[in-house]
Amino acid sequence: MASYGRIPKILAKIKEASRPDRFTQDFLATKLSFAGGSAMAFIPFAKRIGLLTPDGSPTELYTKFRNPSESGWAMAQAIRVGYKALYERNEYVHDLTPDKLQGLIVETTGLEKGSTVVKSIRGSFLALKDFANFEASGSDDDSDVVAKTAKPDMTLVKTGEKGVPSGVHLSYTINLNLPETTNVAVFNAIFKSLKEHLLQG
Repeated sequence: MASYGRIPKILAKIKEASRPDRFTQDFLATKLSFAGGSAMAFIPFAKRIGLLTPDGSPTELYTKFRNPSESGWAMAQAIRVGYKALYERNEYVHDLTPDKLQGLIVETTGLEKGSTVVKSIRGSFLALKDFANFEASGSDDDSDVVAKTAKPDMTLVKTGEKGVPSGVHLSYTINLNLPETTNVAVFNAIFKSLKEHLLQG
């Protein structure tokens, strides 16, 4: 998630709010008070880590995350679901220092160290980690919770077009403040620049 600084704030609100039938943009904006494009990226992110089903319904992991006695365990499982590719290379990813975590992400994705995608993956992982307890054990009825959790494709190894790992989806909102002018050439120059620098890989 590109705006990973919002993750802890949204997760804290999830613990306080009631469990919705479906976690929608309206629920995020109205009940959790997180409106705007950057916050909306949390919904597909929550689906990738197994807190929501593909249709936006909260999973059992979501429910257990809201339970203070199982919250840390549930988040640890969600991290393992969402970052499966990293755990396949190192089963103790959560014990790595931020620098070593970044190195593992670079190794797994094949991206450059300074890539914004690498930064987003690391930042999102660390934001989730603050809510996780990897030493906790689930209750007797938790044995099949992870097995029931939808495991979307979070393949970090294979990179697709423009070097973005398959399964990783980033969205950006661009706001333009256009000058007050009737000169069409000014607008043509602006949009030509956008096409050259933003819309082409």
